[in-house]
Amino acid sequence: MNNWTPPLEGRNAVVTGGASGIGLAISERLADHGAKVAIFDLDGEAAQKVAESISSSGRTAIGFTVDVADREQIESAVIAVREQFGPVHILVNNAGIEHISPFVSMEPAAWDRVFAVNITGSFHCTQLVVPDMIEEGWGRIINISSSSAQRGSRGMVAYSASKGAMISFTRSLALELGKQGITVNNVPPGFIETPMLHKSIDQGRFPKGFMEAQIEQTPVGRAGQPEDIAAAVAFLASPDAGYITGQTFGVNGGRAPS
Repeated sequence: MNNWTPPLEGRNAVVTGGASGIGLAISERLADHGAKVAIFDLDGEAAQKVAESISSSGRTAIGFTVDVADREQIESAVIAVREQFGPVHILVNNAGIEHISPFVSMEPAAWDRVFAVNITGSFHCTQLVVPDMIEEGWGRIINISSSSAQRGSRGMVAYSASKGAMISFTRSLALELGKQGITVNNVPPGFIETPMLHKSIDQGRFPKGFMEAQIEQTPVGRAGQPEDIAAAVAFLASPDAGYITGQTFGVNGGRAPS
């Protein structure tokens, strides 16, 4: 007899950038663990398809078109989530974009857009849902940063800097919200095999043998998968992680940050 009770049953989650790659795996894992999941994604059609797929297997999800750089879009979606699910208990700030270019030739507009999505978007989403968590006396905020924030990345100054800000955002918010039953943690993925990575390789943005070299540098001897990040997020969202907050929870196959 299977007596397993889903640890997130009765909880409502929002996952930004939840329609592909790491976000998709997180959306599916949280739903598997019993949460009702709202998927916010710039590609609203993809978000709805993922939600339909999750719902077709007996779990619960809804999808929304949301640009996390647009506070009004976030606010409208959060209101709709409350109407359909109730208060938001879990927020995963996963939405992010990268920009690859030499620093000296980077356009200011590119810098602004990366920060608008990667860190200001997390501010907007968090500020708009955290009142629900305060009222409930329980909440989980999990921020997805990057190993690039810890060791830097040539040609990706804006991305690395914005993800570094996410780490500081996590720590400070954890100090502020801890006594209200809300934990705030950060997961910086290591080398993760995603559709975006393969697209970049196909476009020639990385040198020949890049995948093989990265795997060689990883102690566990393989590339990470989106499901590896999703497993960590599901744990941090669970009741078992109630005494863990303000932490950077590396999921990187053993590659220590510099």
